[in-house]
Amino acid sequence: MSSALFVGNFLSATLGNRGVCEDVTEGLRQRGWRLVTASSRPGRAARFADMLATAWRKRRSYAVAHVDVFSGPSFLWAEAVCVLLTLLGRPYVLTLHGGNLPAFARRHPARVRRLLRSATAVTTPSPYMVRRLKEYRGDIDLLPNSVDLRRFSFRHRPNPAPRLIWLRAFHRDYNPQLAVEAVALLKAQFPAVRLLMYGADRGDGSLAAARQTARRLRVASHVEIAGAAPFREAPRRLGEADIFLNTTDYESFGVSVVEAAAAGLCIVSTSAGALPSIWSDRHDALLVPQRDPAAMAAAVRAILSEPGLASLLSSNARKSAERFERESILTRWENLLNRVGRMTPA
Repeated sequence: MSSALFVGNFLSATLGNRGVCEDVTEGLRQRGWRLVTASSRPGRAARFADMLATAWRKRRSYAVAHVDVFSGPSFLWAEAVCVLLTLLGRPYVLTLHGGNLPAFARRHPARVRRLLRSATAVTTPSPYMVRRLKEYRGDIDLLPNSVDLRRFSFRHRPNPAPRLIWLRAFHRDYNPQLAVEAVALLKAQFPAVRLLMYGADRGDGSLAAARQTARRLRVASHVEIAGAAPFREAPRRLGEADIFLNTTDYESFGVSVVEAAAAGLCIVSTSAGALPSIWSDRHDALLVPQRDPAAMAAAVRAILSEPGLASLLSSNARKSAERFERESILTRWENLLNRVGRMTPA
């Protein structure tokens, strides 16, 4: 078995956002797999149409399929693609993403149960998702996202400067304003504090709100909003800072957090979704409640002032990131796809 269809968002060339599916397919191609992918179309409707068209046109080019599943409108294209794959007699794997999917499942239990049980296998990178969705399918396989550690040069940070970085898309689910509010609470004690914010604009007003918040709280000179960071530039961007802020309200895994840990940054993150299952408070990260700027500021303050804490977090973060080393996880993907290709849908 060495041919597969991967259906998901392949948008790094157009929007600068590199999805997990792009990392997996790149690695599998390097191992000799013949892959068909969809879709890289920037518009949602065009992408949906291209997914269906590609699955049909290339039906003789793949023996097994993989489909990413998200909540909201994106759930519909996963359903439609899987109906087509069933008609074509192709076994498929689903991978569940997005910390909001359990809430979506509570609103649409029949749809979620039907889709998950139609697949030959279901995976997710998140222990949180395994727990929250087991009532819809009991054999969800935990398959973590991977990081190519070779891309990230580790720099130990025993004496960090107040250089903070936020690296996510500007979207309400990621709550970028929280990072700005934390800076406002830090500037009196740390006048040199600086926050670098990199991320694509998802168009829901979050980017404008972050800028407005910086002006309102009089920290615009401390906050640099630099737009999207291309995938290849992430290691360099992370090298510009010592403390990584993750402000998300929903999280099923958090690849950006793993990347920051691989580079040795001190991590401050909300405890949303799967994050407490992956990171240990005061061991390899500091975890704080969601939507709590005072708690996030206090965590940064501890890193900058508590003896030994930054050194501990930085070194342990790198060790924790090594759990998600790319090659071992790619081997698990190969084993899964080969197994599914020999089975019939559940």
